[in-house]
Amino acid sequence: MKHLSRRALLGLIGASAVTVPLRTSEATAACATAVGLDDPAKKEIAMQLVSSAENSSLDWKAQYKYIEDIGDGRGYTAGIIGFCSGTGDMLDLVELYTDRKPGNVLARYLPALRQVDGSDSHAGLDPNFPGDWRRAAQDAEFRRAQDDERDRVYFNPAVRQGKTDGLRVLGQFAYYDAIVMHGDGGDPTSFRNIRGRALNRARPPAQGGDEVTYLNAFLDARVWAMKQEEAHSDTSRVDTAQRVFLRKGNLNLDPPLDWKVYGDSYHIG
Repeated sequence: MKHLSRRALLGLIGASAVTVPLRTSEATAACATAVGLDDPAKKEIAMQLVSSAENSSLDWKAQYKYIEDIGDGRGYTAGIIGFCSGTGDMLDLVELYTDRKPGNVLARYLPALRQVDGSDSHAGLDPNFPGDWRRAAQDAEFRRAQDDERDRVYFNPAVRQGKTDGLRVLGQFAYYDAIVMHGDGGDPTSFRNIRGRALNRARPPAQGGDEVTYLNAFLDARVWAMKQEEAHSDTSRVDTAQRVFLRKGNLNLDPPLDWKVYGDSYHIG
């Protein structure tokens, strides 16, 4: 569930469209000591929130084996974060897995994954790739590779940029969820450009702005980006989830949490 520019995320988030001024020493110290989304308990909540939207389940650890073509033009979508055969991140994942475990059940699909990158084609993958993906998911090494790629490409950069902007846990999660869906790069609906649209309307705390005002601007920009693509036009993962937390002033995503995605209700106690 992301754009074809998604691979361009690596190493680029820090070079966002608007330069962030240095924070005051007080703000820097507060950010350094505050609990972030990378706190283990908060990270678990983040995984459950994303899984509720991506897989209609809070059991994100059951999604290592998930794979299907959801008809969004990105080929197969699979795994805990929706790695896609058409956007390059699935290829990166299988390359990492093969580096760590040569001869694994997915290694033989590397030529096909390189060939279909950038398209929705299944050429060279059907009919056995989905079944082999599920077989691979029984391997702890493959599950660890999924975790590591999720963190390297999406989670860690989102948290890093959120902290740079002076955002607390909810804001860091809003960045993470946006990167999961939209990736990053030069297209207008990528994360960096969603953030750029928000910065044109409000300043984040690191620039002396109000956090709630800025997050509302970011979520407005996110909804705009989602509506540019039919596959993402249901904006409930923002409207009835992230905005619910924001309206309640729950900027640290402290349980209990209640939200809806696509009409389904979820609860974390």
